[in-house]
Amino acid sequence: MGFNPSSASKVMVRATNWLGDAVMSLPAMRAMREIFLHAHIAVVARPSVADLYERETAIDRVIVYAAKSFGEKRGFAAKLRGERFDCAILLQNAFDAALMAWMARIPERIGYRRDGRSLLLTRAIPVPEPGEIPRHERFYYLELLRSTGLMKHYPETTAIRLEGSEAAREAGSRRLAELGVRGPVIGISPGAAYGNAKRWLPERFAETARKLSGCVLVFGSAKERGWCAQVASAAGGRNLAGDTTLREFIDLAAACRLFLTNDSGAMHVASALGVPTVAVFGATDQTTTGPTGPLARVVRAPAKCSPCLLRECPIDHRCMTRVTADQVAAAALELWEESAPAWTHEAKS
Repeated sequence: MGFNPSSASKVMVRATNWLGDAVMSLPAMRAMREIFLHAHIAVVARPSVADLYERETAIDRVIVYAAKSFGEKRGFAAKLRGERFDCAILLQNAFDAALMAWMARIPERIGYRRDGRSLLLTRAIPVPEPGEIPRHERFYYLELLRSTGLMKHYPETTAIRLEGSEAAREAGSRRLAELGVRGPVIGISPGAAYGNAKRWLPERFAETARKLSGCVLVFGSAKERGWCAQVASAAGGRNLAGDTTLREFIDLAAACRLFLTNDSGAMHVASALGVPTVAVFGATDQTTTGPTGPLARVVRAPAKCSPCLLRECPIDHRCMTRVTADQVAAAALELWEESAPAWTHEAKS
């Protein structure tokens, strides 16, 4: 007998671990709300992404998953077992996600057939072949629901947006006032967790910022603090790398007038907040992991080896070094004008 979603009263969703992937899976999260219209939907998420879902009305609860050792994972599964979930939808591809749902004795366990976990799933869905679905990664998560028969068609997803962006913007503006930051803010995120191949040169981020009118805030993880300090120092801005939680970053990013970034989780967040976002791409493909919506621009330079999808460039990083500050500044100024004609700006010479 097929699974009837209307019979489910409690649904557990295992979120992805990477911030960018979590943003790109939001359309699938919202589709689940329409599928499980009256069910309680709980998202299990690592601390690194849990705050992303705080203002999402499609989600009833976020359960933070911080277990590392097998004993901790077993204890967490026991906790889930006590919740008596009817169904688990695993957006994360890892074996660990399926094992957790299986140990929690959730009767319906749906996920892609990956990482040797098929026997732990009640519905192991084949991974889509290239060309079978639209290229952007948001459709990868939506396809899991469609292939399972939980929905017939993809919902309209031209632009991924975070809910509560206005509340985030207000909170961010208050925080900027506390920091003594006045005037339009240019956010910069020069790092990229996946690897150095995705990183544009820090001095060019700074050079671009100097061509724009605004106060510069540089964001990143604690591990990227030194990298971000180079940009902040050269741009005359403030380095906040390692000093913000994800929730605080979301609020501050929402209050930015413009955001400059690589292909990164920060890029996806800024774009999903509706902040005009300019992203430099090289090793990765903007048709699969690019920002969405009319307030985003991608700048890249031609290179035969790009996109290579490598973490580290084995040659001379030409896909990034060929992108100039003038190119990125031109895209930023154009987007600045298009996004809010009432705002005035003056490019620095």
